Parts: sequence; structure tokens; C-alpha cells
Amino acid sequence: MNLLQNEKSPYLLQHKDNPVNWYSWGEAAFQAAKEQNKPIFLSIGYSTCHWCHVMAHESFENEQVAQVMNRYFINIKIDREERPDIDEIYMAAVHAMGQRGGWPLSIFLTPDLKPFYGGTYWPRVQFIGLLEKIAEIWRTDQANLQKSGEELLAHIRAQKDPDLTRVEMDEEIFKKFTEHSLATFDSKWGGFGSAPKFPQATQLSLLLRLYHQNKAPLLLHAVTYTLEKMARGGMYDHLGGGFARYSTDEKWLIPHFEKMLYDNALLAKTYLEACQVLADPSLCPSPPRGEGNLREMFASVAKEILDYVLRDLQHPEGGFFSAEDADSEGEEGKFYAWSYSELKQVLSEDEFQLFQKMYGVTESGNFEHSSNVLWPQDQFTWKDKENLFAKSAQEKLFAVREKRIRPHRDEKILTSWNGLMLSAFALGFRILGDQKYLSALKGTINFIFEKSGLFQEGKLFARYAQNEVKYAGYLDDYAFLIQGLLDFQEASPNPQILQRVVELQQKQKELFWDVTKGAFFFSDGLDESVLLRSKDCMDTALPSGNAVSAFNLLRLYHLTGDASFKEDALTIFSHFSKLISAYPHACSQMLIAYDFLLKAKQELVIMSASAEMEKMIQKISQVFHPHLTLTGSEKESNFPPLLKGRRIQNNQVTFYLCENQSCQLPENDLKIVLDKIG
Repeated sequence: MNLLQNEKSPYLLQHKDNPVNWYSWGEAAFQAAKEQNKPIFLSIGYSTCHWCHVMAHESFENEQVAQVMNRYFINIKIDREERPDIDEIYMAAVHAMGQRGGWPLSIFLTPDLKPFYGGTYWPRVQFIGLLEKIAEIWRTDQANLQKSGEELLAHIRAQKDPDLTRVEMDEEIFKKFTEHSLATFDSKWGGFGSAPKFPQATQLSLLLRLYHQNKAPLLLHAVTYTLEKMARGGMYDHLGGGFARYSTDEKWLIPHFEKMLYDNALLAKTYLEACQVLADPSLCPSPPRGEGNLREMFASVAKEILDYVLRDLQHPEGGFFSAEDADSEGEEGKFYAWSYSELKQVLSEDEFQLFQKMYGVTESGNFEHSSNVLWPQDQFTWKDKENLFAKSAQEKLFAVREKRIRPHRDEKILTSWNGLMLSAFALGFRILGDQKYLSALKGTINFIFEKSGLFQEGKLFARYAQNEVKYAGYLDDYAFLIQGLLDFQEASPNPQILQRVVELQQKQKELFWDVTKGAFFFSDGLDESVLLRSKDCMDTALPSGNAVSAFNLLRLYHLTGDASFKEDALTIFSHFSKLISAYPHACSQMLIAYDFLLKAKQELVIMSASAEMEKMIQKISQVFHPHLTLTGSEKESNFPPLLKGRRIQNNQVTFYLCENQSCQLPENDLKIVLDKIG
């Protein structure tokens, strides 16, 4: 009796025809486990997860395995992207068992949901043996497994909401972060650490801010060299734009081919920030070592990422889908790789000769089945892609690829990830000036707040799929969306948007703030099946929700002058100070917020008609001003307070440069204003 047929999650629906008697997470499963006195087997994954597919094909679609699972266990499936609150608890359990973790996450629970054993992917024979062994132990020594579950849960609870000693933080923490980054920097291939390599977008963004302060050439080199090597690797889609999730090797050559919305949002923003730094003569009097015009290259990469998201991940009514799979036709990377003979067949001789040299194509290939992942060779610059033959070759190959069977696309829309995408499009509009990015911003905001139902009665929901909204919003939904709206109002100032941000921030505090210890819980605590409310300051593949919130609160303080926002941010820093000080390399986003706390003093108010204001903002945004707060309006307003008494002077765009809400005399000359910005 598989109960997943009525679910909307693409991941759960992938398993609706399994012979396993799957339940979704909920009371029906919990009650069955208690009544039948069976342990729970909990399988957590997501629809574009390669190893989830492998375990599904080997085990969950297999009648023999299903018989064992159904006989001894109550089996539950969870989409981790819909229920990150549950996923993080049981992932912590696997880590506490000394295992690496990952997806599929496979956990054995008592009927009251306490974890006692777990892991990730197990091959079929090993998995059957494990199922039978655990079933036998449950039958003969159930009390011991119950005790193990209680002890493990107590350990996780202490870890996820610890009583932390407050320590003093100062700028020395940035030195510690820098030393760790440079010690782990791969000087040959870029990035940090060894394979597998993940794009550490938030770490790179923090390094740009530190370079902005100290002008240390090694910091800029670490960032620009990493961004260059990633873009020149096989992890980047050289035909369609966008990055895969990570590289399996140290060279960024062979990716794990799934494309995630959040990765591309974060990376687009980092490439754009690098463009700002490289355009500033005060920061880059001479270009850093690397290929040709790095700024031009990074702008091109950012544009291609944003255009990929618009082309392949945009919902017709606004908002963005979650991901594209690594697999198609049962093979990882088949959609993206090319055989030597196929390239010769599609391209003219001149096109093939150039393309072969540019992308390192060989008959033996560099990937499975003698196929080739495109990998630009060192002797060619990014500009060489504009060569007539190279350009026509790319267009032909893209057209051929579009006719292939595409990887599965996960078409659920997550509020949190869409918030990250808002930030990327806002900065893209500010730097690249393309109106389609502003349209994408407005369409996404309209989708979230008006069309989808993701916003109801002042609260956010986490997920939209097939015309259904579900799951009360988590901390990340509020934090990332608020950040995206703040970034939108800096690209196209709008007091109404800012008012909505303030209301959302107030709702976030109401739902998630820990009134006893301070800082934000991840979930609202209303779902009793979630065994604990966690708090964290460390980044994962996503930036920390508490860290993004601290940054949001400081920005709101500068925009509104409301000291309570700053006080809450200071409480977050204080609460996590011991962890941040001990592990600064794991807290990049928190340190971005802390840097803003220490350095941000100036606010710039622009009074102008909106179209002219956006042009002025684009001029200002060509270089890096990470500590400047921007807002504006067409007319004087009581909200935010920065707009009170501000008017257009001399029928020209008028600038008011302020410091901690105290503004200088109005100025019509942008150059004079820019000279005063720190």
C-alpha cells in the first residue's frame, strides 16, 4: 500500500509506484509504527539526486527488497527540500554516528521518531542484510535500541541549541578566517581544499570584502583565480550557461551534473561582485594575473547564469523552479557530454577544428563512454568564444542538445531559494542594466505575494507545487526573501517594498526568535513531530539563516533608524560568538554581516523619477560599495525616515549622502557624491 500517489513533491512522486509501502511523514505512519510495534525506516532525498536514483533502482523498485522492508518496517519518504527541518535533525544523527552524511539519507527510528542507526546509500545486497539485522535486533533487544535513540537525540539537542558562552569578537576574527582560506587555497586549480570541490560562493564574497579593506593582493588572486578556473572548467555549462553542483575532481573538470537554483543564484552574485571590484581603479590599479579581461569574463558568466535561469527554470507566471537532474536516459551527464564522432557530424570542418582545440575534445574523451565534457584549454581566452567559427559551433551544438531527452526538472518552487534568486537578479540589473532582470524581479515578487498563495495572512509558506502551497515557512524562507526584497529595493527603490520587508521581519521575529537565549530557531515549533528546534550560525550549501538575518537587521537599521533591529543583530552575534570565533571558516555569511556592522556608516538617498534613479544606481553600482545603504523615491515620504524632508532639487536627480541617518546638503553632481563614499 504505497501512499505517495497524492503527494505534490516531485521526489515523492518518483516513488509512488515502488512496491515499498511508503508513507509520507505524518500521523498515519507514526500511528502504524506504534500499533504494529515496528521501527521506522526513513529515506530522505530529493528529485535531482543521482545516488537517490541509484538506490531507488537497486532497492526500492525491487520486489525482494520491498518484501523485507514491508515485513519489518514502517517506511517513510521525505523530500529534504520541502522538510529541511526534519532533514537537518537526522543528518546530525548520522554525523554523530561518525559518518559523512549525504543523500539519500537512510535512518532507522523508533516508533516515537528517535534515531538509532543510519547512513546514506547502501548497495542492494548490503541493504537487505542490514534490514534483516536491524529487524532481528529490534525483536530481541528493543530496549537497547530505544536507549540508543534517546541518547543520540539528547546529543543532537545539545549540539543544535547549545548553551553558548559569550566571547568578545573583534577584527582579529577576519585575520583568522583569511589565514585559513589562504592555507587551504589550491594555487594550481583554484578553490579551497581537495576533491570533491564545491563552489564556495559565500566564502569568496567575504574575501572580496576583506580585500576591499586591506588591498592584500593574495586575497584578490584567490578569488579571481578560483572564479576563472571554475568558469573554465567542465562544471560550467559552456553551451547553456549555469553551474553544476560540484566538481568530482580538483580541476573542476568532471561535475556532478545536477544544476541547483541556489548554487546559481549565489554564484551569479559573487561573479557580479567580482566585476565591481575589478572595475574600481582604487582597488585594482593593475589587473590581477589571469586571462585577458577578467571583468568582462565574469560579467559574461553572470549574464549566462541569469539567462539560463530565465530560459530553463522560470515558471510561466513568475518564480523559479528548484533544479535540473544530473541524469537523463538513466545516465549521469548524458545530456551534456559529446562524442568525438557526434561533434564531427554536427559541425563543419572549420568549426570542428577550432572547437576541438578550444575545448580539448579527443576520440578517447575525458568522461564515461569515451565522451567529452567541454573543457576550455588554457591557450584560449573567454573572448575567443566570440570567434565566428566558435560562436556558430556553439549555436549548432546548443540546438542539437535542445533536441535531446532533457534531464528531469524539479518544478516545485521554494520561497527561500527564490529569495536568493531575487538577490542575484537585483545585482544583475544594477550592474548589467538589462531590463529583463528587473522584469524577472517584479514577476517573482508578484508570484510569491499575489499569484501562488505562498504568502497568506501575513505568513510565508515554504513550497509551491502543482497549484498547492504547503509547509509553514522556515527561517530561511523569511531571511532569504527579506534579503532579496532589500536587494530589489536597492536596485529599484520602492518604499512600499520596504514597508513589506519591515512587516516580514517583524513576523520572522514573532515566529522564530528565542526569547530566552536570543537568535532565531530554524522552525516555528508548531509541528510536534519535529523533535527539536535547532539554531545554527554555520553555512552549509546555503548561507546560514541566522547570518542572513543579522545582515538584514543591520540594513533595516540603516534604512529606518529603528535601533531594535540593530539590537537583535547584536544579540545574534553575541549568541553565536563562541562558535564564530572557533570556526570562522564555517561562518562566512556571519562574518559578512559582522563586517557590515563594523564598517557600514553611510546611506545614500536618491530623489528622482524611477527610470532616471535606476540609471544612477547602475552608475553607482559599477564599483564595489559593500558598506553603503541605498534607497530613494520620486517624492518625499515619512517612510522610511531617511526620505523625510528629501526633495528633488533644481529639477535634477538629487543625492543626499548621510551618515548614520544624518544627511549632508543635497547634491546634484554624482561625481562629487561618489568621491565622498567610503
